[in-house]
Amino acid sequence: MKTEDLKHALGAGLLSFPVTHFGADGKFKADSYGEHVNWLSGFGAATLFAAGGTGEFFSLTPDEIPEIVRVAKEAAGTTPIVSGCGYGTEIAVSIARSVEKAGADGILLLPHYLIDAPQEGLYQHIKAVCDATGMGVMVYNRDNSVLQADTLARLCDACPNLVGFKDGTGDIALVRQVTAKMGDRLTYLGGMPTAELFAEAYMGAGFTTYSSAVFNFVPALAIDFYKALRAGDRAKCEAYLNDFFYPFMAIRNRSKGYAVSAVKAGVRLQGFDAGPVRAPLKDLSGEEMGMMEALIGKHKRQ
Repeated sequence: MKTEDLKHALGAGLLSFPVTHFGADGKFKADSYGEHVNWLSGFGAATLFAAGGTGEFFSLTPDEIPEIVRVAKEAAGTTPIVSGCGYGTEIAVSIARSVEKAGADGILLLPHYLIDAPQEGLYQHIKAVCDATGMGVMVYNRDNSVLQADTLARLCDACPNLVGFKDGTGDIALVRQVTAKMGDRLTYLGGMPTAELFAEAYMGAGFTTYSSAVFNFVPALAIDFYKALRAGDRAKCEAYLNDFFYPFMAIRNRSKGYAVSAVKAGVRLQGFDAGPVRAPLKDLSGEEMGMMEALIGKHKRQ
């Protein structure tokens, strides 16, 4: 996919990150993953991200990622597939090249491993990854990898294939500075955990879309909320927030890591054999699974 086409696709609608399916032996389970991605692709997501944060990128080996991308591409039809990418610069460059060969349409560059870095170091890291691939690249502002607006502007000048900026900081002042400075040079993606809780604020800051984790198991609901948001139907958005998203947040907040584990639980409850999360995450308790089942309620897959 051409970089400009990917940039347009990213801003054309809702985005989501399929969970990665594992078998009882802990290995990637391609058949159920492909079935799940195929189901999701029928609900009109603008782009799906394979092996992203909700897909437990942090627990995957670099060798596993291209296979996950390949299966996603085969299952997703015409829906673009963007791959997660990250770790240190050399590993990130290697992942970018391997997923490009596997058929990815772009990469999302997740925060590098562990250590804080100065702006010049972030610039060199991101530029090296952009230079290593012809695909479109999105950067993810979060945790130990927070670009300031001037650094991002330098990267936009140096890297024609840098097409997207995803924010998970919640710093509205910073993201508004970014959108004001870069204008339509980039597509802007909301990336807070359970992004629907922050979507109205991000839209006001110039973002056009966000990634929905709950799309994994209630895709029709996620799309309906997104459409209501874009239409300015505040009453409908508030109804969804009160009836679904705030109760989901309460489950998610019961333990660290449940932003992934609760989503994967929802996928299993919808009848997909997604398997357990990998350590260091843990799965929901029996009580919490009951809470998730009640929350899904009428949104259960037939």
